[in-house]
Amino acid sequence: MQPSNVVPPARFSAQARLRALQSDIMELILDRELEPGDALPTENELCLALGVGRNTLRESLKVLQALGVIEIRHGFGMFVAPSNFESLADGLIFRGRLSLRHHGQEARQLVDVRQALEAGLIGSAMDEMTAGQLAAIEESVIRMEQSAAVGEAFVEADAEFHRRLFEPLNNELLLNLLGVFWKVYRKIYTEVGPGVEDLPALAAVHRNIYSAVAAGDKDRAARELTRHFEGFRQRVVEAAGR
Repeated sequence: MQPSNVVPPARFSAQARLRALQSDIMELILDRELEPGDALPTENELCLALGVGRNTLRESLKVLQALGVIEIRHGFGMFVAPSNFESLADGLIFRGRLSLRHHGQEARQLVDVRQALEAGLIGSAMDEMTAGQLAAIEESVIRMEQSAAVGEAFVEADAEFHRRLFEPLNNELLLNLLGVFWKVYRKIYTEVGPGVEDLPALAAVHRNIYSAVAAGDKDRAARELTRHFEGFRQRVVEAAGR
């Protein structure tokens, strides 16, 4: 009897063909220089161009829609999807939460990646930062401190602070990725059970990051960002060990 965890060869072959078809559809989009929002050829045209049946095509199109490559608007047609990182965020959140049931490795890795991005790029962001952008970062810190003083959480101000740190780079992809990691971070944070949070201490951490940036001390800013994630990483380790 075949082991239950082994994919039958026929099924594996079908999956490989579907992946190949998905790649063919993406290549067609690129070859025809379609942009986000542009209409794709009709199903009939795609079937002819790719040499596949309608049911096989539709199966691949559903996968590409789930991946955020295309957008299917019933009654209107199929279009190249605009930039959408929701699917990426959902997948990473699931993998991170699932890993907490075992050793928390993927959750820790997600924290590591976010830390590497922020600590690694803060120096470049500081090089491009204007006085107005620096003032906006301090405004986020002040909002956190005011909320902490009355015992209110400051999730939005926290996210705003990190976004504003890297806005000077004018890198939309980076900001989108940081937004994804922020969503993942908050979901995993809730999963591990934050308990009673020391809001003034958390606000002070952000004040320290801001102070290093305002002083133009790139090494200190990177260290402060690294320290910011160390406590959370330890909580992931403890949660996974329960």
